[in-house]
Amino acid sequence: MATVVFYEKPGCSTNARQKQQLTAAGHRVIAKDLLAETWQPERLRAFFGDLPVADWFNLRAPALKYGEIIPEKLSADEALALMVADPILVRRPLMQIGEHLSVGFDLQQLAAWLDLAALETDTPETSCTKNGCGHD
Repeated sequence: MATVVFYEKPGCSTNARQKQQLTAAGHRVIAKDLLAETWQPERLRAFFGDLPVADWFNLRAPALKYGEIIPEKLSADEALALMVADPILVRRPLMQIGEHLSVGFDLQQLAAWLDLAALETDTPETSCTKNGCGHD
């Protein structure tokens, strides 16, 4: 059993299913409100690893949906500054499992860190349709 610190958008049905999957697999989930967290650029940056800047973003955030922010045109520092100011821009969930940090609910990546035998693998990441919720 592992402890998973799970940064979510409260009320997101997809995040709720993801937490249920982790719990059903026997893991302890500590849910935290991504939007209420006080983020520092260095701390937030650690969750993204070597992903391209565009993959750090919640593509369903209103500012992205309406073309106000174009992630591909941003430097890492610019992206982090925007995300610290408005965490709805951050792709979810952010997870910490021991020393491992990740963004998104990537079953292949999680399987490297956790026993996922009990996880259902057919739950789509992008099924939540609440405004700005997205999991792209």
